[in-house]
Amino acid sequence: MALESASLLKAGLVLLMAAQVLPSVSACNRGGYEKTINDLCLEKFKVDLKGLDQGLWCSWPDTTEIYEGLTNCTFQEAMKMDCFWPNQIVDRFFMQIHQTYFHDCPLTGRLLHDPPISILAPFIAVPVLVTLLMTALVVWRSKRTKGVL
Repeated sequence: MALESASLLKAGLVLLMAAQVLPSVSACNRGGYEKTINDLCLEKFKVDLKGLDQGLWCSWPDTTEIYEGLTNCTFQEAMKMDCFWPNQIVDRFFMQIHQTYFHDCPLTGRLLHDPPISILAPFIAVPVLVTLLMTALVVWRSKRTKGVL
């Protein structure tokens, strides 16, 4: 048993040392990936967007297919080049897309709104009522000390 534990310990130490000595390998060529999505995905996005009237660029139903195509293109290219997706390059890429093409779009329709009162009321009323009932129960019980062990 002790001999078996010692050999397992040695094997673990060898693996640990090998992991520290061998360099980590990443097949992703970040520069190539960035160039590819700019040359391929962005160019197709530009062509598709030019086919749409500029007044409709802020209309999500009208741009959703074009935007999904752009997203899918960046994903497919990341998979081809063994890059993680999403990544910092994609984040910067989409930030530039939004700053260039969608900076004038109004925020209406995308802002968070309170839910209707019919949904909101129970989420407020139930905790308030439970708190009041528990307080009343504690006060009532503290006045009735007889018979309590």
